[in-house]
Parts: sequence; structure tokens; C-alpha cells
Amino acid sequence: MDISPLQKFYHGFLIKEPVGNNGFSYDRRQNKSLFVPPLISGKPDDLKPGTEIAFCEIEDGTEKARTGLKNFIYFTYANKDVFIFDNHNHAFFFWLAGRRVGSFCYGIPLIHIDQHTDMRLPEQNFPFTLEDRFSLQQVFDYTNWVLNVGNFIRPALNIGLFTQVKIIDSSISFQSKPPEKYVLDIDMDIFSEDMAYIPFDFKLNKIRSYLKKAQLITIATSPYFMNQEQAVEIIPQLFTANTLEFI
Repeated sequence: MDISPLQKFYHGFLIKEPVGNNGFSYDRRQNKSLFVPPLISGKPDDLKPGTEIAFCEIEDGTEKARTGLKNFIYFTYANKDVFIFDNHNHAFFFWLAGRRVGSFCYGIPLIHIDQHTDMRLPEQNFPFTLEDRFSLQQVFDYTNWVLNVGNFIRPALNIGLFTQVKIIDSSISFQSKPPEKYVLDIDMDIFSEDMAYIPFDFKLNKIRSYLKKAQLITIATSPYFMNQEQAVEIIPQLFTANTLEFI
């Protein structure tokens, strides 16, 4: 995929208004802005933790500001488009960008591997159907100014981008058989301390197996729920033990 059209949007910018992810506890926070990093071509080994605040929330009366990634990364793996980013709502933009260039067909399932379901309803529906003409700018605006880390899946289901979502958030759900074709969406907080009851190697090998039949892969490092240094360390391990190669 030529990502230069996407880089016009993801060039590194601040969200300063109380919208999207910046809406959480906005009135009570001292930090009033979040940084969204630029998108670059690279490989998993090029991932680096950033120094800018990517997510901020008040929890138990304490303001918790978390840094994200230095850059979002795009690469191809066995002819599959792969996008790695920090906050999970950006998946919506990259799904539609991938569909626009034919990375996958409308209506296939989504496999969502995550500590959370992310199935909340956003305050506004995406104002288009797949039959409408809409621009990447409109997708970008909706992704960043409306969606947040907990509500980006239902809009994709509502417009028919996916027929269903298969949520993998437990040792039991990891045992289920995947469909023949799907988009694979991974949140690295599946490796967080809260999910340590599922053995690390079991999760790693299961996710590796899901990579093989995925049509497009999105990976979120989730700054608020996952240590970014740890996420950056684990992601290359998802790809190194396969016979598939980077392109």
C-alpha cells in the first residue's frame, strides 16, 4: 500500500479540544492535550516508545498521563498490510483505508484480541454508508474527533465493514477456531499484568497462528492499559517465529 495519502493526515499533531480520547476527564485534568504520532514505513523492530502524552485520565482522584509511541508503523507481512499505533480508535481509520485499496472484502469477520471488548456506542454514528462517497478526511475526522479507545468497533459493524466481531479476551475464547478469512485486530494489553493468568507463550503462539489467514492486521499498544516498553518488546516476537517473511 502507498501510505503517502495516509501520512498527510498522520503527520504528528496535537488534539487540544475535549473530543475523542481527549474528552476523558478533560475538565478535571491539568494536561489538556494529547499527541498523535506520525505514520512511517518500517518494521516491528523500528517501534520505539514516545515521550509525548498520548492518553490522560483521572483515576481514583489521580491524574494519570501516559506516553505512547514515537511513530505509528506500517509494513507488509506476507502480502498483508499491517498498521501499528498506540490508541485503539485509530484502527477505524486504517480499516477503511485498507478496504479502500482492496486489502480485504466488505463483510468479512473481525477478530478482536483484547483485554476489553471496546464495544461501547459512540455519541455519533459514522454519517455514511459503504455505498456513499466519503473521503479519507471524513474518516480521519470521525476517528480522531468522535471515536475513543472504547467505541470504535460498532461503527464498523453498523456500516457493514464487518459482518461480525469475534472477541478473544479469555483462555476459553483463545481456543476457538478462527474463520477462513478475517481482519485481525490486536490490543497489546492482552499481555498486561491483568491478563497474566493466561500463559504468555500460549497467547503468543495463538496470535502467531491468527496472523496466517488475516487479510489485514491492526495492532494497538494501548498506553493507558499497557506498559509501552513492554508492548514494543513483545510485538516483534509475534512475527519472528513464522516462516512468513516481511516484504
